[in-house]
Amino acid sequence: MSVEKLQNAYYVTGDMERAVGFYRDALGLNLVFQDGAKWTQFKAGGVNFAMASDEEAPDGAVGATVVFEVDDIAAMSASIASAGGELLGERDMGDHGKTLTFRDPDGNFVQLYQRAS
Repeated sequence: MSVEKLQNAYYVTGDMERAVGFYRDALGLNLVFQDGAKWTQFKAGGVNFAMASDEEAPDGAVGATVVFEVDDIAAMSASIASAGGELLGERDMGDHGKTLTFRDPDGNFVQLYQRAS
């Protein structure tokens, strides 16, 4: 028995409308399903990513860090900043590529990864 893929990762949000707007508009994620202010499911490539309300999440749940692969961190950086994200820093990992760390409008840590050319 083994894990086959990442089925889903989600953050808890206190403002579903703001969170959906940010991930849809700033990162261009495809909205797949929304259950009002309770749950919103996105597709990022072949992987699921979701936003959950406090009532849908386990008591005391706090966010995890997810990493989205992109082809142009610089372009995404501008989009994130204009949509209310807080850019925290970029890291060049040489032959491995680079990452950009930021906080979304709810304060969750998120990273973008760009492969080395």
